[in-house]
Amino acid sequence: MSEEQTANLVAGGPAFAVGIDLGTTHCALAVGAIGEAERPEIIGIPQVIDAGQSASHELLPSFIYLPNEHEFGGGALGLPWSADLDFTVGRFARQHGAKVPDRLVASAKSWLCHDGVDRTSDLLPWGASDDVGRISPLEASTRYLQHLAATWTHARPDAGPLRDQQIVLTVPASFDAIARDFTVQAARAAGLERPVLLEEPQAALYAWLDDQGEAWRSQLSEGDVVLVCDVGGGTTDFSLIAIEEEGGELALRRVAVGDHILLGGDNMDLALAYSVRQRLDKEQGIKLDRWQTQALTQGCREAKEALLNDPDRENFPIVVPSRGSKLIGGSIRTELTQEQVTSLLVEGFFPRCAANERPREARRVGLAEMGLPYAADAAVTRHLAHFLTRQRNEDTEGAFLHPTAVLFNGGVLKADPIRTRVTEVMNSWLSAEGKAPVHVLQSDSLDVSVARGAAYFGRVKQGGGIRIRGGIARSYYVGVEQAMPAVPGFEPPMMAVCLAPFGLEEGSHTELPDEEFGLYVGEAANFKFYASSVRQSDVPGTTIEDWDEDELEELPPIETTLNVQDGMTAGQRVAVGLRAEVTEIGTLLLACVERGGDRSWNLEFNVRLKQDEA
Repeated sequence: MSEEQTANLVAGGPAFAVGIDLGTTHCALAVGAIGEAERPEIIGIPQVIDAGQSASHELLPSFIYLPNEHEFGGGALGLPWSADLDFTVGRFARQHGAKVPDRLVASAKSWLCHDGVDRTSDLLPWGASDDVGRISPLEASTRYLQHLAATWTHARPDAGPLRDQQIVLTVPASFDAIARDFTVQAARAAGLERPVLLEEPQAALYAWLDDQGEAWRSQLSEGDVVLVCDVGGGTTDFSLIAIEEEGGELALRRVAVGDHILLGGDNMDLALAYSVRQRLDKEQGIKLDRWQTQALTQGCREAKEALLNDPDRENFPIVVPSRGSKLIGGSIRTELTQEQVTSLLVEGFFPRCAANERPREARRVGLAEMGLPYAADAAVTRHLAHFLTRQRNEDTEGAFLHPTAVLFNGGVLKADPIRTRVTEVMNSWLSAEGKAPVHVLQSDSLDVSVARGAAYFGRVKQGGGIRIRGGIARSYYVGVEQAMPAVPGFEPPMMAVCLAPFGLEEGSHTELPDEEFGLYVGEAANFKFYASSVRQSDVPGTTIEDWDEDELEELPPIETTLNVQDGMTAGQRVAVGLRAEVTEIGTLLLACVERGGDRSWNLEFNVRLKQDEA
């Protein structure tokens, strides 16, 4: 260790900044020594690659396989820190799970932010048969983090446990306050008590800044707006970061984030699978059932990654197992070609469109399976057009906000044809409004840049370096029922009062200046809350009586029975105000604060309510 690291340890501070990318399809782990300027290092993650064999790789696929008790012999799933495990995480889980898909836990991160289910209940693998044990999205996320914590101890046995380091855990910019809190819960369940949350697009830009050193100032200047376009395994995430002048120096500020769009590599795997299934039916008369389609989807995932990572490879074989007793002899063999993958993904997910186009909204039937709420429109370019249009304000020239630079991130955008298409589409929009083409910021590590950028940020928090300012990514509102006489058949209208404005920094708090609520202790109380990523100028106390559907998103309500504190009786009415605080780790804390007193009651979102209603 360096002298500065040793001094940090003596003073009780962390010696290392550790960045964790807890991704939908892959996890990564990076470390940077605090007090040193070297580029953060990616740590190889041990994982089972075949029964009885393990090896280390930069990426840990975010898959868990839950075998039956007779499937593997003792020690077949062992790792350096545990010789006998009854489940496996990573490459072998993904590979073997393609053959037995109803025992494969996938897309846990997408389930973790799905407000239509109880994210603490055992529901994964989704749609598995009754004889398969299940785990919750929260438990799945915890297991990934436990695996990474064990990796740290194995790789750095002399550095102290991971919990004692500066841990930076990344989340999509589009994660709401509830999904962020679940992420922190998973970290704490894995023994990581003090994680700091960082938005993934910001982490990607931090990695680019670290790569560039001082040279970044020659590529960006005051007035530039960087679009970070992050298309990963489960989500499409957009952020805008403005370059400003502050005290004679260039500074960066995150000025906008997109809504949560469940659209990414998972959707592309499904699209490829349905394409292959249709081809098998048409050309060979082979009809695949639902189980086989799940296995085909996993096979298409492997084919997509192999072909996009190697543009010179012409094809990739896919084997779909039989459901009968002749498992090998009955297997169905097919392939995907480089041309098929590129054509379907580029034209299907990144079509050319105009800047004023909007994502299509599919017509919904009365009943739908309670699976993941994927985006109705698969066109990433239309979602991007909608995002840029929504960010325009009275100072914006033209029909949409004009980015001057773009940084691509996420495994999907590793493919040259896809990055080229997105750049061409954006430049066509800019050209139509007389603006210069967008400047592409080059990044050569799209798979691991989020983890590396998170480690870089961890060092920044400990002192020194460039920091992107931004605060919370949404404005939050409390619903207030308007006073009016009872009218048969009509509910009193609801107002939304801003409680926590966009950009509220970590460690800051607000209180509604003029609102007072009568709160009954010892009895159930219900609060409605809303969030907005587009109303950025609202301040605490701003009241909205009427809003468009895409302006405010209703969150699961907070329903709680408040504790009876000393000197109170059950049913007593207490005059309170509402307080919002952004904690140092980046989560939102809401509380009822007694007027004229020092007592308060914390509020927690009722994450089960929507599932109960469903």
